[in-house]
Amino acid sequence: MSEKQKNILQAATELFAEKGFSATSTSEIAKRAGVAEGTIFRHYKTKKDLLMAITMPTLVEGVIPFLAKEFAEEVFEQEYPDFRAFIEQLIRNRFEFARENGKLLKIYFMELMYHSELRAQFSDIFMTHVKDKFDHVIDYYKGKGELKNLPNSTIMRALITNIVGFMITRFVVMPDAEWEDEREIEFTIDYVLTGILK
Repeated sequence: MSEKQKNILQAATELFAEKGFSATSTSEIAKRAGVAEGTIFRHYKTKKDLLMAITMPTLVEGVIPFLAKEFAEEVFEQEYPDFRAFIEQLIRNRFEFARENGKLLKIYFMELMYHSELRAQFSDIFMTHVKDKFDHVIDYYKGKGELKNLPNSTIMRALITNIVGFMITRFVVMPDAEWEDEREIEFTIDYVLTGILK
């Protein structure tokens, strides 16, 4: 990849994260990248191609390992004394990933609803690399009597919704707020497992 392409991708990543895909013009990207607007279209036919050029390498090189091999090894293929320990490792693992990839996550969550290609790829990655491992963990802790006999999809949805909601709030919606990360992680683990009622 040429230096100009790297600058274009960097500028587009920053602007998409700041303003969103639709509100960012290619002329703004070109200006921030220090290139002519025509240079962008020499490398990317459309602005959407540019978005995919930013997101696909991250999906392939970052998110697939995150959801597949490395993620599975770091979280799903370990032994835990109880389900709480599993959830804590899951949250801490994803917290570090989110901390390191805040801008790209912001783009994903902003654009996921508007681009069917991103939704399809994300869904395919999850179904191919994660769902079976998640089912196995849930079945194991159901067998130990630690989880209610709810459908696995319901348990998975409840966990993912709460954990992803925490990450989005922390790194996308309110990244500059004064966070006590350790306490918030502990609070998240607690309410994911026990709810908010006394």
